[in-house]
Amino acid sequence: MSGARTRSVTLQGMRGRMVEIEVDVAPGLPKIVLVGLPDASVAESRDRCRAAVVNSGCSWPDRKVTINLSPAGMPKVGVHFDLGIALGVLVAIGVVPAEPLAEALVLGELALDGRLRAVPGVLPATLSGLEAGCTRILVPEANVNEAQVVAGAEVVGLRSLRHAIAVLTGAEIPDDEPVAPLEPSTPIVWGSAGRLGGLDLADVAGQYEARASIIAAAAGGHHVSLDGPPGVGKTMLAQRMPALLPDLDRRQALDTSAVYSVAGLLPGDAPLLARPPFVDPHHTASAAAIVGGGSRFVRPGAMSMAHNGILFLDEAPEFHRNVLNALRQPLESGYVTVSRAAQTAEFPARFQLVLASNPCPCGLNAGRAGECECTSLAKRKYRDKISTPIKDRIDIHRTVTQPSRAELREALVDAPPSATVAAWVASARERQARRFSDTPWRLNSSVPAAVLRRRWPPTSDGETALDTHARSRGLNLRSVDRVFRLAWTVADLVGASRPGADEIRTAIALRGSGSMDSQIRHLVQAS
Repeated sequence: MSGARTRSVTLQGMRGRMVEIEVDVAPGLPKIVLVGLPDASVAESRDRCRAAVVNSGCSWPDRKVTINLSPAGMPKVGVHFDLGIALGVLVAIGVVPAEPLAEALVLGELALDGRLRAVPGVLPATLSGLEAGCTRILVPEANVNEAQVVAGAEVVGLRSLRHAIAVLTGAEIPDDEPVAPLEPSTPIVWGSAGRLGGLDLADVAGQYEARASIIAAAAGGHHVSLDGPPGVGKTMLAQRMPALLPDLDRRQALDTSAVYSVAGLLPGDAPLLARPPFVDPHHTASAAAIVGGGSRFVRPGAMSMAHNGILFLDEAPEFHRNVLNALRQPLESGYVTVSRAAQTAEFPARFQLVLASNPCPCGLNAGRAGECECTSLAKRKYRDKISTPIKDRIDIHRTVTQPSRAELREALVDAPPSATVAAWVASARERQARRFSDTPWRLNSSVPAAVLRRRWPPTSDGETALDTHARSRGLNLRSVDRVFRLAWTVADLVGASRPGADEIRTAIALRGSGSMDSQIRHLVQAS
């Protein structure tokens, strides 16, 4: 009787759990027994591995082969166990030495001829393996760039099972054909830098108040809702917002790239996403598509794909009510938990929400008197699709109206381009980073209001203005806190040391409680 052990990983959401692949080859009738709660894709690896071993020039043992995936009580999902199982069998029969695999993590799907195909989830699997003490990572060659993103790991790229055997035994490396990278499951790769390339904020004519809202949202990481009739520029503004955001830092890039890796959407030639993603699902998307889900393998949804970026819901009231209500918890916590009978998966979901909606189902309720035929009940049901708790969690509310001819003429010479505005946003974010350097937060929108009030209070006239507004409007505490966070963002944009009465009034206007006529130019053209 002989046995062997290799190690792999199973992913539960973004968390990788180490799996020890134990192989026992014992006398008995030829049979392959696979235990340890494998799903169908793992159970089918018995036939794939046997064919791959034989077609790679080795002999499959003509005895009873027992393969145990430990811990046995944890469900195993995915085709990436193939290489670990095949190498475990080869170690058990003495073809491959055990020592080179002692501290190795093994990932890869085998073709019947022994070629090694790319698999999703290599980035979070590599992170988990390194944390568990695996210093050597054996992956398909197509996944090498993805695994090498993780510092401190010795990554070995393999083209085939024959290639793996040669590396582990010190034999001559075979000249196998390279294997194509993993094909994305959707033709649109969310978050790619080229999707919105060339769009400039200066393309939006007029709309000073709406532009100021987008700039403030980008500077402080705030959620924003744009309401107005069709054709006034709501979608144009939302699509130009990513150009105002700075590049992701190393930690953010790793977290976001890991989500795309699990979803199988990480580009092979760009394994570390540098730009904030922009995700704009269609209004017919299901709750599972937005939140995440799946019966066999829980995949991240649009909320998680927008992690550290923007989730844009165009025609927001047209989304199903359960989809909109599912936004509540992630907007506050920054993560989403998907529970199924077999597993519970947790995905990060710290995104900026941008909503665009019309004033009524037909969109003609504003600015076109007499053309709207929607009933009062239809208008109310349309507005109520976005519940008050969701509206309350959105920092900035702006009604976008048709610009006047004077604004359009002015816009031809007075609209700052995205590059200029991005510099203002970067400067405001640097101020926030310095202010919160000894805290776990980096943006005004994420700092708890109690901490913000205690350590960074407004000026006395700012406090008076905030209290007066709260009493006159009967605001709840959450709305007051969000006005205060917005005031700090305005202060960072205009270079004020603390929010005063002017910044509070501008924040109140951004919140949708007043006109911005007296503050708008100062905010849009701050430098």
